Amino acid sequence: MDLQDKIYVAGHTGLVGSAIVRRLEAEGFQNLLMRTHRELDLTRQEGVDAFFASERPAYVFLAAARVGGIHANQTHGGAFIYENLIVQSNVIHAAYRQNVKKLLFLGSSCIYPKLAPQPLKEECLLSGPLEPTNEPYAVAKIAGIKMCEAYNCQYGTCYMSVMPTNLYGPNDNFDLETSHVLPALIRKIHEAKARKSPEVMLWGTGKARREFLYVDDLAEACVFLMRKYSTAQLGGIVNIGCGEDLTIVELAQAIADVIGYRGKFSYDATKPDGTPQKLLDITRMTRLGWTPGTSLADGLRKTYKWYCSSLT
Repeated sequence: MDLQDKIYVAGHTGLVGSAIVRRLEAEGFQNLLMRTHRELDLTRQEGVDAFFASERPAYVFLAAARVGGIHANQTHGGAFIYENLIVQSNVIHAAYRQNVKKLLFLGSSCIYPKLAPQPLKEECLLSGPLEPTNEPYAVAKIAGIKMCEAYNCQYGTCYMSVMPTNLYGPNDNFDLETSHVLPALIRKIHEAKARKSPEVMLWGTGKARREFLYVDDLAEACVFLMRKYSTAQLGGIVNIGCGEDLTIVELAQAIADVIGYRGKFSYDATKPDGTPQKLLDITRMTRLGWTPGTSLADGLRKTYKWYCSSLT
């Protein structure tokens, strides 16, 4: 990518898209194309086609998606599969029609089978049943991966797919009905401290293990891949994570330490844990020369600072 190339970041107001914009701007890229949902509804094929035909971006970061935690996935599965399928299909096909040089599709670690061997290697995709609580979202993301692969094979495009682990950071969703576990815990623990509540109730047993990556590290990795590698060099999809996980109990305590909450945690075991463990094998990325630079403690401090500033 040259600094003057037109680069379209789909989903630029979200957690991932906004981090990619920050990274591109920090590296000196000056010709960024961004549209809000009101300006461009990605579920409308005619509008997407017209945008690509008019602007003709050279590179596309496809970070637009409907996302959420276990509760959101369980209650809005139809919307999750429909919106993600139609958005990614419209963008990928429009990119092909307008000869985009490279497209980077953001998947999710939930694409991997529920009981796949840990850490999760890229090769285990489609090797077993998915976790039921987020299956509609995972199926949509798998379809996006396979669409990129099929277009590369049939049309000679250069569309790459990256699979990030659980992400967090500025512009995350802290709504308790729709958020992922980490931002939900930040909000719950922050509010418990404010109320001087002696206890915080958490979903599940607390024993499930999760890996977390600060979103600006993901953005750095995505720009790194887009600038330097082709699909042939990457060898298929690529996992992006930190290579370490922890239990939800440990995560809650780490967040409590950052916030300064001294209460205790209880667990509602009637609620689902989701996948028992979800740790990515990041060997491909480390061999390419990239590793994350933000520790969990530093990332939590930055995220909590942003959350507090968003309340004012």
